[in-house]
Amino acid sequence: MSRLHQEFARLYLPAAPTAPGALAEATELAALAPSEDAFGQVRALVIEVARPAQWAPLSALWRGVQADFGWPAPAIAVNGVDGLQLWFSLAQPVPHGQAQACVAGLRRRYLAVLRDGQVAAWPPAATLAPPRWLSVPVLREASGAWSAFVAPDLAAIFEDTPWLDLPPGAEGQASLLARSGSIAPAQWQAAMASLAAEFSESPMHAAPPGLAPAAAAEGTATDRHSPAATQARAFLLRVMEDESLPWAQRIEAAKALLAAG
Repeated sequence: MSRLHQEFARLYLPAAPTAPGALAEATELAALAPSEDAFGQVRALVIEVARPAQWAPLSALWRGVQADFGWPAPAIAVNGVDGLQLWFSLAQPVPHGQAQACVAGLRRRYLAVLRDGQVAAWPPAATLAPPRWLSVPVLREASGAWSAFVAPDLAAIFEDTPWLDLPPGAEGQASLLARSGSIAPAQWQAAMASLAAEFSESPMHAAPPGLAPAAAAEGTATDRHSPAATQARAFLLRVMEDESLPWAQRIEAAKALLAAG
C-alpha cells in the first residue's frame, strides 16, 4: 500500500472497508473515495460547492468549524470538473443518518447563502445530492483534467479552473493528507449539540413586527412548509432517533420538534 493510500485510509475509510479492492493499487494514483462499513457507518464527510466553484463561502465553512467547534482543518480538493470540496475526517465512525444530520446543519449554518443546486454532500442530506465527482485524485477522461487535494493557500486560485492539467504527485498528495487530523468524538458530540440547538432556536415562525394576527397565522403556516423548516425538522428527527447520541441531546431535539409543530 502506498503512502497516499495509507493516509487516505487513516482519515476516511472504515477499519474494514466493505468494497472489495477498496485499496487496490491498479495505478500509482488509484482513485480513492469514502465508503461505509458493514453497519452503515462512515468516517468521512464531503461538502462540495460547484457550478460555479466558489471558495469564499466554502472558506467560511473551513474556518468556521475550526473556530466554532475546534475541529481540525478539513482537507481541500478540486473535483476536476466544476467544484471545490472539503473533506472531513472522523476519528470514530458514526451512523449514516447522524452524518447526514451534521451535513444538513453545517450547510444551514455556513452555506445558507448558496442555492441547493450549488451544494452537494456525502453522505447526501435532505435536499442535497451527492457530489457527482467524489474520487480524488483521478483523471476525468472527458476533459483530460485531474481532481486533487490542494493546499489551503492555493484554494482560491482554483475557483475558475477547479482542476489540475497534469497528474498530481502521489507523494505530494500524501503530504497534504498527512497534515489533516480527525474530529475527536467529544468534538463531534459538541458540534452536533450546537447545530441541534441552532435548529431548535431558529425563528422559523416569528411574525414581522406589526403584522396582523390573521396574517401572522397565515405566514406561520407557510413557514412550516418552507425548505428551511423542512430541513430543520429532518435534522431534529435524525438527532431524536439516533440511539448513539446522549439521551439529553435526543430529548432536546424532541422538545424542539414539538415546539415547531
